[in-house]
Amino acid sequence: MEGFGRLPEECISEIMSYTSALDASRSSILSKEFRSAASNDVVWDRFLPPDYEDIVSASVSPVTYDTKKQLYLSLCDYPILINGGKMSFCLDKRNGKKCVMVGARQLLISWKSCWDFTPHSNSRFSEVAELRSIGWVHIEGKTTTEMLSKDTEYAAYLVFWVGRMDGLKSSNTVIRFRKGKSKIDTMNERFESRETGKLAKMRGDGWMEIELGKFYNDDSDDGEVEAWFTQISSPIGMSGLVVEGVEFRPL
Repeated sequence: MEGFGRLPEECISEIMSYTSALDASRSSILSKEFRSAASNDVVWDRFLPPDYEDIVSASVSPVTYDTKKQLYLSLCDYPILINGGKMSFCLDKRNGKKCVMVGARQLLISWKSCWDFTPHSNSRFSEVAELRSIGWVHIEGKTTTEMLSKDTEYAAYLVFWVGRMDGLKSSNTVIRFRKGKSKIDTMNERFESRETGKLAKMRGDGWMEIELGKFYNDDSDDGEVEAWFTQISSPIGMSGLVVEGVEFRPL
């Protein structure tokens, strides 16, 4: 390690850029030379997604940063709102993979006359969807595959709050791909998963989530990925349902 530390800082930074954000952060405690090399933009530019400039420029609020490391950590800890505030974007701190949430206003919700769209103090979005009339529920969230990291396994989650945790046990969930983002050619559809009986769990941000299914986003996927949630029984258990969005998160 001592001989490695005698390399020029540019060389150390280049080597670190082929590791991970976690490794680079850990190496910064070894010495002042490593700390300086680990803060270099060369390192953190490699950890950011290739299209990060386009994504940051689409934020509804200005994103300010002095270094690429600062930007990376900010995107990990503080999701930004994009697409007119109807979607959020952040990075997974473990691996820098993209994570997006489709807000309630961007979701396809059946029987919208049964829902109210209102502000919520604990939501990143300006509005959430609140179920006003008890009945069965069908919610679809979708995003383009280009908004996600390639060669990465993902899971989709319904992010919500409901008074009774057992109210969603009989839910049906589906993950579906549409090639070319077209709804005309059904031959281009691919069903990744169909499941039922999923259980909800608490999140660290005060919301609940239920997994809608897992899928792999490979280099050849080009189109849209959809996540469906359907609840057709136990309508009493859905009383007070508040939906923040559908999140696509790397595993």
